[in-house]
Amino acid sequence: MTKLREVYLLEKKLIVMVPAVLIGLSLALPAKADAETSTPNIIVVFADDLGYGDVSCYGATKIHTPNIDSLARDGIKFTDAHSAASLCSPSRYGLMTGYSPWRLHRKGNGYRLSSDRITMAKFLQGHGYTCGAIGKWHLGYSKDWNRLPITGPLEVGFDYHFGVPTNHNDSTRAFIENHDLVGRKPVEDFRIVKGKDFPEGLEEPRIEDQVDTTLTKKAVAFIEENANKPFFLYFTPCAPHTHVTPAAKFRGTSQAGLYGDHVQELDSHVGELLATLNELDLSDNTLVIFTSDNGSTPKDFKGTQNVNLNLADDSGEIRTRFKSAKADAKKLGHVTNGPWRDGKGDPYEGGHRVPFVARWPGHIEPKSVSEHTVVMTDVFATLADIIDQELPNDAAEDSISFLPALFGHPIQPHREAIFVLGDGKDSSIAVCSGHWKLVVRYDADRKESYELYDIEKDPGEQVNLQKKHPSVTKQLAAALKDAETAGRTRR
Repeated sequence: MTKLREVYLLEKKLIVMVPAVLIGLSLALPAKADAETSTPNIIVVFADDLGYGDVSCYGATKIHTPNIDSLARDGIKFTDAHSAASLCSPSRYGLMTGYSPWRLHRKGNGYRLSSDRITMAKFLQGHGYTCGAIGKWHLGYSKDWNRLPITGPLEVGFDYHFGVPTNHNDSTRAFIENHDLVGRKPVEDFRIVKGKDFPEGLEEPRIEDQVDTTLTKKAVAFIEENANKPFFLYFTPCAPHTHVTPAAKFRGTSQAGLYGDHVQELDSHVGELLATLNELDLSDNTLVIFTSDNGSTPKDFKGTQNVNLNLADDSGEIRTRFKSAKADAKKLGHVTNGPWRDGKGDPYEGGHRVPFVARWPGHIEPKSVSEHTVVMTDVFATLADIIDQELPNDAAEDSISFLPALFGHPIQPHREAIFVLGDGKDSSIAVCSGHWKLVVRYDADRKESYELYDIEKDPGEQVNLQKKHPSVTKQLAAALKDAETAGRTRR
């Protein structure tokens, strides 16, 4: 991306400036005058249930994440970034589509992508990118696992897929590559049998403490195979989602028990990707974004208690301690979501305020910090701006580019608030506007109730100010109504 093009993008998105100011700004912007950087490689690392306080550059002291920290040191750290939902599947839907999942009024975690919806991958694929989805998918496949091809990521814009259907603790206990399960027995149906630990029809079930190691190897191979052309890698490791099963070499490496070890394993895998970029001389022409699908779960999931783990290494107390990993981390002094209230599945900040760092050498100023409010639906429009391509009107309806903020420049407000799906029951939405936060709840008859918080003065969301500031409540509730009526927030 040239200096002139960066100025054009700034001018297009936010400000009308006098020529003299534009000239001065163009000289100040970090950029490389290399034509090939108009289509940089793009890597989005979407961690699973990683909390705001789980990364050392966001305040963790019991867990050390030097590779993720290096992205912040060499790039930019956002302090007010939000997932599109506080649960895995709708959050991923929002990122991939640029369309807010709360609009769909779906209950639960079963969000599915349809082939008629333009996804981020389909958009980039249409502009010359080879696209890979490696890791947790959780956005739907065809229902019959014995009827091939199993449709999924390849039908919504990806050229290659290797991953797990929903997580490394899901009942399939299998990897899927492109259109079929990995290790399927040739003459036997794949069947999940109630009461059995592992499904029938597989040569060998997945090994829990090796899932992210396997996914990382596939991600590295994808980078190597596509090093000579623009690529988009959507890398979605399973850590540190339950089951908390770090590989043996990471056990005991943190000061936050198995949970901390799992986060440090995640950081190591990020380091492998960065090292691969360096080895292939791709770092300067690759935008790397690291973030999380939602906040962490402060409590251990009861469904883990009777699971028979399939492990490569039984060393230590992993078979028992994985059941209490979150509680153990808390006892050891680790605060998974930092100063924010609650966590995954909640409309409060701990459920959806997440780490978000980005690196693009020569374009993003090192050691930058931004307080600009980012929601994951915005990534789609930002990538479109980076490759200088217009979004279709019927795509990414809730995606607004934050490219200038990425380059360290202020953005004039394009919307009054962001809107985040608060849980999996379609019964709450978080409305965030500056230091104000409105939680809108719905009862069975869709009747609304409100909670209002001043996040700046009360980050723990303990004091409901709805009665004290009725005008603010009314304003933010109206903003949500307007957004719902309009069907979009991107103009």
